[in-house]
Amino acid sequence: MSEARKLHVKSYGCQMNAYDSQRMADLLAGQGFVETAAAETAELVILNTCHIREKAAEKVYSELGRIRKWKDRAAAEGRRMTIAVAGCVAQAEGEEILRRAPLVDIVVGPQNYHRLPALLDRAERGDKPVDTEFAAESKFDAIPPAGGAAIRRRGVAAFVTVQEGCDKFCTFCVVPYTRGAEISRPVEQIIAEVRHLARAGVREVTLIGQNVNAYHGEGPGGRTWTLGRLLRRVAEISGIARVRYFTSHPRDVDDSLVAAHRELGQLMPYLHLPVQSGSDRVLAAMNRRHGRADYLRIVARMREARPDMAFSSDFIVGFPGETEGDFEKTLELVDEIGYAGAFSFKYSPRPGTPAAAMADQVPEPVKNERLARLQAAIERNQAAFNARCLGTTLPVLLEKPGRRPGQLVGRSPYLQPVQIMLPESRIGDIVPVAVTEIGVNSLFGSLAREPSGSDRTAPLLAVGS
Repeated sequence: MSEARKLHVKSYGCQMNAYDSQRMADLLAGQGFVETAAAETAELVILNTCHIREKAAEKVYSELGRIRKWKDRAAAEGRRMTIAVAGCVAQAEGEEILRRAPLVDIVVGPQNYHRLPALLDRAERGDKPVDTEFAAESKFDAIPPAGGAAIRRRGVAAFVTVQEGCDKFCTFCVVPYTRGAEISRPVEQIIAEVRHLARAGVREVTLIGQNVNAYHGEGPGGRTWTLGRLLRRVAEISGIARVRYFTSHPRDVDDSLVAAHRELGQLMPYLHLPVQSGSDRVLAAMNRRHGRADYLRIVARMREARPDMAFSSDFIVGFPGETEGDFEKTLELVDEIGYAGAFSFKYSPRPGTPAAAMADQVPEPVKNERLARLQAAIERNQAAFNARCLGTTLPVLLEKPGRRPGQLVGRSPYLQPVQIMLPESRIGDIVPVAVTEIGVNSLFGSLAREPSGSDRTAPLLAVGS
């Protein structure tokens, strides 16, 4: 039997990329590859890249400069090291990657990684394939499910892609150009994957997509299903105790999704709902197709449906033309919602997007100053949310050993890391934790008495400060 070849996959960016990286590893396992954390010893190194932020491509070229030393060393030792650049930078840069980094052997876009075995064959024959044309066939149909052992190594929580691409064309965003139009996986394919994960011990699944609540997949009988209906079906699968979804667009929050939050105990009361700005003028320039009042109505509907609902968001500061008054409206929104967490970024021009050509680009020092103020407001609200957890009992899914002997780390319904002293045999259990201490990034607690009823938490936690 031939010796297994070593594979190293480095993933950048979003959960979609993390999921794609796992699927590439699953696919290549059938070609005799086993994953290694030691990239310098691998026969195949894949950089699964992200193109959302400024200088994303430069980070990839910098990483390739480091990998060059490993490839040269491998050649000197008589070993072959194949380098592949995958993901959104690959989609955006294409042939330019080979020109700037000749050590690269394969360039493959995010819709085409199921073709990696054929691309590897070509690379081993001396070709340097670039595959960035959107595939007619589905990559999901072409990749076998992961083995149970591989799933167990990844833990008791898993991502499942249900939707890809974007039709919104926000003026700052490259996703429609790198991931293509919105497509949804068929219901039966998703359910089969979740069942497979559940049989391997997964307790929590997060359904992911660029605009996950734009899901419109084909259900049994050919009828189109919404995300709300899909969530209900996933929640019925034996072994799945928790369900989440990520990332949502405010335009696609519908009645079925609100009802799912009202009625499904397995659906966690934590919604990542990017708003980007609190200013209607900036939102219009971004082509977000929702206003501040629309966003606040959605938040109110969700909190009416589930009073313990908490929110996180994405924000961009320094969008072209953003005034101090516009920015102040964003700060006001942060306090009005009382976010449990948020991601915030300075606007960075992405080549080919409408915003990159807009007048009134905001000076970098102004962006820096506004970002610091925004992050201070986000941190203040997050700290207030965490403080309200002190003295409460939260259901925690135990996921992995902690840093200290005898310590486990899990997640609350609100995705907070929670640390507790319990044996490793409890990994995969959902236990009630009495929160006794609040850290900078974590909660600490002890085992409380098992509650009766559903996995729900006190409405107090979702009330804005």
